[in-house]
Amino acid sequence: MKLQLNLLHKTYWVLIFLIILSSPISAAIVGARFLTSAPINTLVGARLPTSDITAKDTSKTKKKKTKVVKETTVTDDYYKKNFFRYEDYTYNDKIKTVVLCKDGFALSPPVIQLGTDEKLKLSFDEFGSEYKSYKYTIIHCNANWKPSDLMPSEYIDGFTEDNISTYTASFNTLQNYYHYDLTFPTENLKPTLSGNYILKVYKDEDTDDNLAFTRRFMIYDSKVTLTAQVKRATVIADMNSKQEVDFSINLGTYSISNPYSDLKVVITQNDRWDNAITDLQPKYVKDKLLDYNYTDGNTFNGGNEFRHFDIKSLQFISDRLSKITTDSLGYKVILQPDARRSFTVYSSMVDINGRKLIKTDETIKNSDIEGEYAWVHFSLPYYESISTGNIYIFGALTDWHFQKQAIMTYNSKTAEFEGSLYLKQGYYNYEYVLLKNNETIGDETFMEGNHYETENDYTIYVYNQEQGTTYDKLIAIKHLNSVRVE
Repeated sequence: MKLQLNLLHKTYWVLIFLIILSSPISAAIVGARFLTSAPINTLVGARLPTSDITAKDTSKTKKKKTKVVKETTVTDDYYKKNFFRYEDYTYNDKIKTVVLCKDGFALSPPVIQLGTDEKLKLSFDEFGSEYKSYKYTIIHCNANWKPSDLMPSEYIDGFTEDNISTYTASFNTLQNYYHYDLTFPTENLKPTLSGNYILKVYKDEDTDDNLAFTRRFMIYDSKVTLTAQVKRATVIADMNSKQEVDFSINLGTYSISNPYSDLKVVITQNDRWDNAITDLQPKYVKDKLLDYNYTDGNTFNGGNEFRHFDIKSLQFISDRLSKITTDSLGYKVILQPDARRSFTVYSSMVDINGRKLIKTDETIKNSDIEGEYAWVHFSLPYYESISTGNIYIFGALTDWHFQKQAIMTYNSKTAEFEGSLYLKQGYYNYEYVLLKNNETIGDETFMEGNHYETENDYTIYVYNQEQGTTYDKLIAIKHLNSVRVE
């Protein structure tokens, strides 16, 4: 009898166990029972396993999925041709030779003073035989080139867009194009605030698909006094290769509550933005004088004097040219092979610090519409390819950007890097810059060398956001040279 009771008791618990296993919720509970010391009835009362496991798994899946979508979208958008950039960028492949400078000064940066008659001059070409209707607008930006929290009506007097109405077809050229000109501010569109601006040019209507190009320019309103000098680096390890920019700011009667938080200083070298110094704060403050005489943090590579070539004439072989040919594709210019200069001693050479001058020889009356385009071929002998990055042709001829078309490719048969650019007649400076993988600052010293004696241009910009305002004013600007006293 006792044996029968034991068998019945075991059979009862086996049946209970099978019933529990038939339920998904209870199956999880039983699984949990073997992993914990809690009794089954405690786990059932808690109602924990299914809801928590399901929620946890779902959240992980959603989080992972969202992250992937976000990364893909950002990456894809940035590399789209019409992704808007607050920098010098050309979105339309038919747009060439964009030049923005102070009117009357072809080699000057695009900077004018607020409240004066100074103007900017914009010019560009579009390939083709048909005129297009182009318009422009301006966007106010902060010191970091992000859009300011302002409405257009707060920084524009007049209309928010205007037409580019001066244009002329090319004359007697192999490459057909229309040349466009604009001098602004105009009566229809005037900026009313100092600071950084983006000039946005587009075709017909302001849509992403109609974007032509964007260019940076600055308007300053002098409120403080800048005193600056460029000298050989103070740090012993950098003395033979770097240049130091020391300066001070005299506030005078201009009031700033906190110079450490309310002032932003930017230093550029030869109009480059990739290596700009943007994080300097005063070394010390004495009354109205802010001192920025550091020994480190305010230095740039001296680099080397820029290389050059002259294609103002396509009829005669000039300095640095090897050959000029013409075929069905137009003009082709072969430059003399360049040489790596990273281990050579410094040699003084006159240059225009990486800029370009669009001009033809005296036999042509109007360079704007009679200037030809030519494929210019570069070559740089080197003993091996480079896997850590790319060698770029760099300077104003590539808008100071690391353009895809300016990447040099390695030819193992001739043991040299080769590249070609389609350029309008003129005088050009350039250099070879290594941009390492996953980096944004180019290294010109790899191919060009590094010397403290090199002649370079520097510009210091001083910004201030007054209390109660939402934008950065450009309250001072200083141009200086490492060799000339200006």
